[in-house]
Amino acid sequence: MARPESGWSLVDSAARLGIHLSAGQLARLDQLAAALREGNRRVNLTRIIDPRSIEVRHFLDSLSAAVPLLDRLVAGEAPRLVDVGSGGGMPGLPLKIAFPALRLTLVESVNKKADFLRQTVEQLGLPEVSVVAERAEVAGRLEEHRDTYDWATARALGSLPVVLELCAPFLAPGGLLVAQRSGDLDADVLGAAPAFKALRVWSRTPIYLEIPELRGHGLIVGEKYAPTPGAYPRRPGLPRKRPLG
Repeated sequence: MARPESGWSLVDSAARLGIHLSAGQLARLDQLAAALREGNRRVNLTRIIDPRSIEVRHFLDSLSAAVPLLDRLVAGEAPRLVDVGSGGGMPGLPLKIAFPALRLTLVESVNKKADFLRQTVEQLGLPEVSVVAERAEVAGRLEEHRDTYDWATARALGSLPVVLELCAPFLAPGGLLVAQRSGDLDADVLGAAPAFKALRVWSRTPIYLEIPELRGHGLIVGEKYAPTPGAYPRRPGLPRKRPLG
């Protein structure tokens, strides 16, 4: 990823995505950055701790996941978002800060990371955010989460077939999966065709991000068209061990 040029600002680059950040939202993001650096001393959350790199590689990158739903978000809709494999809270927490109406669930299987997320949500005073300390293969079968969410995000979760199997069960029919990827997105979608079919998800045209700081990165977007078949997700560990297709 390109480093930001001198004079670069998160506000300007977010505006190029169509996202306008207020002074209050920038202050919240600063709080999140401080929490991330502090939490990283206790838990292995990220290798990215330089303040400017956090702004680009965590915050701006996270905000880009809103692009496919931007019209709805700007209109003030309050979709239910599940961030699968949330880790240090990316992209879920920056998205919640930018769009406060979001109803957010963070799924994180590592207990220490889940504890960090709960503490950070409380410190930032973010309403309507829940943390699920469970594997996605398990949480995606629970009645309160299955076929329920309007939007699912995933970053650094694995290959695209793995992302589809771990995320699609959370989505209600009509819901959108936004997978943050890099490289040849069209080839990625083509290679995951069996997974899209098995999980009842249509693949939309990939979105290549044009902002210089995010060059080489993009979004693969899938729309769920029917409830997830009962066979999915498979038991814990199997989606990664034997990806669909």
